[in-house]
Amino acid sequence: MILFKNIPLKKNIAYLFSCAIFFMFTACEEDLTKAGKNQSKNFPSQIINNANIIQRDSGFVTLRAKARIIEKYELIDSPYIVARKGINIEFFDKKKPKIPGKLSAKYARIFEYKKFYEAKGDVRITTNEGQRFAMQSIYWDQKKKRIYTRDTVYVTMEDGSTLIGANGMTAKDDFSEYTFYKNTGDFSTAKISQSKQ
Repeated sequence: MILFKNIPLKKNIAYLFSCAIFFMFTACEEDLTKAGKNQSKNFPSQIINNANIIQRDSGFVTLRAKARIIEKYELIDSPYIVARKGINIEFFDKKKPKIPGKLSAKYARIFEYKKFYEAKGDVRITTNEGQRFAMQSIYWDQKKKRIYTRDTVYVTMEDGSTLIGANGMTAKDDFSEYTFYKNTGDFSTAKISQSKQ
């Protein structure tokens, strides 16, 4: 039997078989390329369990952080680090190295390149001066050296006086100055700036 003029059956089968394999590989290669384009890159590139991080500046410990799990997302346009199961941070001032400030939250996210930080869920902050702040979320713009929140803020001063900022606050990141919005309470301190917003 002859399929094409002057070409025996065995050569026809070999030719058709090699063509079929070529088209099959080409089709698979295209499918893999399309599948690769649709895959999400929003997955952690690094995961640290029971993280214990120490940050130093010229040998002086400036920060200690502990978290059950830290995930680093580096393969996306705005890389970030997230602590989904809570974080506890101690931050140190060279003027008072033995009395650290503290921050705890159920969730934290850090945008390293933007130098922008956020903490959410039962956020508690204790300053080096002994002032205690409680709110549900807080944001820190390290470039501008500002901290802010629009949540209700509860503050207990070192002397026991209290203050409630009903519509949040803004502050310098060292808490040397802060402004509360629609505040109430029993307090007396020169550091507080009041606003009627």
